[in-house]
Amino acid sequence: MNVLTDSALLDEVLATYRQVLTVDYDAYRNHCMRVFNFCLALSVDRMADAEEKIAIASLFHDLGIWTDKTFDYILPSQLLARRYLEKSDRAAWYDEIEAMIGEHHKLTRYRADSSTLVEAFRKADWIDVSGGLLRFRLPDDFVTDVLEAFPNAGFHKKLLALSVERLKTHPFSPLPMMKL
Repeated sequence: MNVLTDSALLDEVLATYRQVLTVDYDAYRNHCMRVFNFCLALSVDRMADAEEKIAIASLFHDLGIWTDKTFDYILPSQLLARRYLEKSDRAAWYDEIEAMIGEHHKLTRYRADSSTLVEAFRKADWIDVSGGLLRFRLPDDFVTDVLEAFPNAGFHKKLLALSVERLKTHPFSPLPMMKL
């Protein structure tokens, strides 16, 4: 397995959010690229549009944190993806990408539709969030190579700080993006 060091689509669209992401741009891009690589590797039966779908879901999946300044970011991220898909004549992909974004913090397996990329995307994000402790049978050297190619750059530290702030204001709903 080879690590893909860039995605023209992901980089092109993400660049339009550089001013929103400010100092977190590199950290978020690296997170997106880690998830992108892990999801591609987990998508053994890839359809023709898989790489583009994964790039789009990767770049939008957490973006609502910055665009809407909220830790309850799933819906804002889905709406950003919807607008992009409509503008780029990819509206037919919306249901799958909406599910990829909406289910990426699901704790249990996604079973609604095994023909989609949703479960692979969920696993890919968990690999990254766990710092590679979870691997879902991806080769150790591949996971290590991806993590080394795209340094954390403070991404997980940012999420921890946001979690603490959310806990202070919403003690009964500290992680609103999590699902069983």
